[in-house]
Amino acid sequence: MKVERSRRAVITGKAPTGITGFDEITRGGLPDGRTTLLSGGPGSGKTIFGLQFLIHGAQKCKEPGIFVAFEENSKRIVKNCEGFDWPLAALQRKNLFFVDAQPRPELIQSGNFDLGGILAALTAKTRQMGARRIVFDALDVVLSMLPDGIAREREIHRLHDWLLLNHVTGFITAKVSVEDGIHPANQPFGYLQFMVDCSVVLNHRVHVGVSQRSIRVQKFRGSSFNEDESPFVIGANGFDVAIARKANPGNGKVTFARVTSGVKRLDTMLGGGYYRGASVLITGFPGTAKTTLSGAFAESCCQRGERTMFVSFDSDGAEVVRNLKSVKIQLTPHLKNGCLKMVSARNITGSAETLLVHMKRIATEHRTRCLVIDPVSTLSKAGNELTAHAVAERLIDWAKSESITLVCTSLLDETSSQSQYSAGTPLQISTLADTWIHLNYLVQSGERNRGISIIKSRGTAHSNQVRELILSDAGVTLADIYTAGGEVLMGTLRWEKERAERIAQEVADVGGRLKRVSLDAEEAILRVRAKSLKTELEAKQIEKALLLRTAKSYKRDVSGTRARMRELRGADIAQQGRR
Repeated sequence: MKVERSRRAVITGKAPTGITGFDEITRGGLPDGRTTLLSGGPGSGKTIFGLQFLIHGAQKCKEPGIFVAFEENSKRIVKNCEGFDWPLAALQRKNLFFVDAQPRPELIQSGNFDLGGILAALTAKTRQMGARRIVFDALDVVLSMLPDGIAREREIHRLHDWLLLNHVTGFITAKVSVEDGIHPANQPFGYLQFMVDCSVVLNHRVHVGVSQRSIRVQKFRGSSFNEDESPFVIGANGFDVAIARKANPGNGKVTFARVTSGVKRLDTMLGGGYYRGASVLITGFPGTAKTTLSGAFAESCCQRGERTMFVSFDSDGAEVVRNLKSVKIQLTPHLKNGCLKMVSARNITGSAETLLVHMKRIATEHRTRCLVIDPVSTLSKAGNELTAHAVAERLIDWAKSESITLVCTSLLDETSSQSQYSAGTPLQISTLADTWIHLNYLVQSGERNRGISIIKSRGTAHSNQVRELILSDAGVTLADIYTAGGEVLMGTLRWEKERAERIAQEVADVGGRLKRVSLDAEEAILRVRAKSLKTELEAKQIEKALLLRTAKSYKRDVSGTRARMRELRGADIAQQGRR
């Protein structure tokens, strides 16, 4: 009854572990004031997990801790952890205490054995330090010394009651094996799994020669948690659990700011360039200039003063810089001033998860604002097929959450049909990318020419045309669209067609000029003839007018002459008198 009252008195909060990703899986950490069991096979990281839990509590939460080592000497544990960025020496002075409780091999057990003695010593030390956290590492070593299952259950109860009575957050590690059909519940500590409030399982396996680590929360009383298995790596800071994070969770903020792709005509096709903080995927077959476009983007970022990281999987960084000089992309000055960091990822071995952790760490240290990964499809090589897509997805989510503009290239299989690119990429991340640019070869008249097209670009009115990508010592550009008979022509075939059209146009221009000269001559003759006819017409008109005037004048003269003659002869008078 006393134990039950203590259980109800325990605070039901969470004790953060400080392990990236794990606290998100458990919605805050391990059950505070209660007990957690961490089980796993050899080399899975049980001791590191427990020690990291104590260090975070002592350093960040002001909760001193005790590490009880049942298997390995504490000095060796501290020595093995020197590779981590942990202030063990400083913490050991006050807030972190190691207890060596390894059974000595030369001792012979006589009579009943129990944990009462060590728990009594721990009670005094806990009160002296004000310890709030305690780790029992490799408890299975002690349990295996007990004669039977009843004795083991008795000591498990003893330990569990002690943890509850002392109001400390207990953390127990134990080895587990699932080989030969042995279920964890049948292990020497199997009963403990049913008593603890939280149970976590670590797995370490090898797939096609590549080491894969994963963690799964098996149960967590009184709290919701992520039940799926999550991959993790052990890096410079200890455990790093990989979980998918959505960009800008909950705030929904987006930006309409644009950044140049490094190629002006490509910016025009994109309606102004890439969105800042977007994820860009460039796919293509070998030799289609994926690295060149990535280099152009990296150079433009550095020219704006934005810290940039270029991760190369296929070539050494120095080779990439040298090769890009041939197309007038100069990265050397930006390397010297520290704005650009080249990372040769071929030197990083391990799983895709390991690569992601290394890239994130280096990018964070460099304060990267623009990131190039060439090619990201390397993550899907042998041994990583099962996890590569999830890694790429977390990479994109992480870049968005940090507002990093991400440009990834993806290598397509050269032996596959070029029409298959629309089905997706080896990592199947084309649906996650905000902008998808595809590069390919167009074979015409016995030669290959590079073509570029935009498959999608969310939120932009982008071009649907296939353009020719031209690389020269003058730089990178796109050719004007040229079609003939409904087909886009490139390279020599385009040059020959343009030349033939140019010659035909020149012949047409000469024929037109000759025709214009002939028409001008005929027009001149007609104008002369028209002028001559006009002159002749005017002469006839004048002649006609003269004839009319002459006839009228003659008629008047004849009439007047006759009247005068009659007057002279008096004929008219006499004639008038008679009338």
